[in-house]
Amino acid sequence: MSPTIPLGDLKREYAALRSEIDEAVGRVLRRGWFILGEEGRAFETEWAAYCGVAYAVGVGNGTDALHLALRAAGIGPGDEVIVPALTAAFTALAVSLAGATPVFADVDPRRYTLDPAAFEAAITPRTAAVIPVHLYGCPAEMDSIVAVARRHGLLVVEDAAQAHGARYKGKRVGGLGDAAAFSFYPSKNLGAYGDAGAVVSDDADLAAKVRMLRHGGQRQTYHHEMLGVNSRLDEIQAAILRAKLPYLDAWNARRRELAARYNAGLGDIEGLILPFVPDGVEHVYHLYVVRTPLRDALREYLMGAGVKTAIHYPQGVHRQDAYAHLGYEPGSCPNAEAVVTEILSLPLFPQLSDPEVAQIIRLIRFFFAMR
Repeated sequence: MSPTIPLGDLKREYAALRSEIDEAVGRVLRRGWFILGEEGRAFETEWAAYCGVAYAVGVGNGTDALHLALRAAGIGPGDEVIVPALTAAFTALAVSLAGATPVFADVDPRRYTLDPAAFEAAITPRTAAVIPVHLYGCPAEMDSIVAVARRHGLLVVEDAAQAHGARYKGKRVGGLGDAAAFSFYPSKNLGAYGDAGAVVSDDADLAAKVRMLRHGGQRQTYHHEMLGVNSRLDEIQAAILRAKLPYLDAWNARRRELAARYNAGLGDIEGLILPFVPDGVEHVYHLYVVRTPLRDALREYLMGAGVKTAIHYPQGVHRQDAYAHLGYEPGSCPNAEAVVTEILSLPLFPQLSDPEVAQIIRLIRFFFAMR
């Protein structure tokens, strides 16, 4: 049967914002300017202010945001960049696109983000940068990660693709390292209706280089100062993001409310681990990820009952075929390898209803009661 409770539902979002979205798109169409125009510049200003940083540069997607931040900082062939083993493969692919080599470090078994001790153990004389990932909407342990990076003279680029609006010790992600990359893929907490991304930073030189790189290495039209790429945030997506940005905090609050409902309804189930929220962190629950050795059976049961789930992610990036040449053997990142066999993402999005959450809780409780 087709799921009656989806993992996410952008149709519901559009229905709630239809007038604002239609007006934003229409404004661009009436203006007739579609690349590097007023909407993009305005969104960059607004997004930088929201993140609490000086600069934001819109690019084509989140992968390009990471790639271009690294390149703008001079990271390239011969360099190593440490990334967590549990993340979307695009984190590592961005390192490869920059010409550098990803080095995978294990994750904290409760937080699922980069383990600071594993990060430090992975540093070699070739290490130039680290990319902590704020996975599922939970900020990484940035004080420890930044301290390690500073001791070793390493660049820190946050992968904040799943953490729009999250806070770490009172400060929003995006301003915790040297630069940060955001994806505005449609399903993100702040999503476009197509691909989009941004680099944010307080570093004026880095931001200026990203602006050049995204536009073919040009500062002036037809004068290419460096080998760049073609990765620009288009005006329609920028306008849509501007229309949605004022709702982001309320949407994140709703995500936390729904997570609290899950926590209250599932917290006493033996054999089911709920998301861990460290002290000093404001989680934004891009995903609500539970963990159980019965993951596959639970997922099959929920699907049969009309509830869509997903696995983020079924394999550590270090074990992906694309990186087989790096030679990571089973057991090289044991925490990540254990986590991927047990994690399950439950439906959670701002327009998810309280009765839907109650139904999911009832189903999960029944599943475990029958075991």
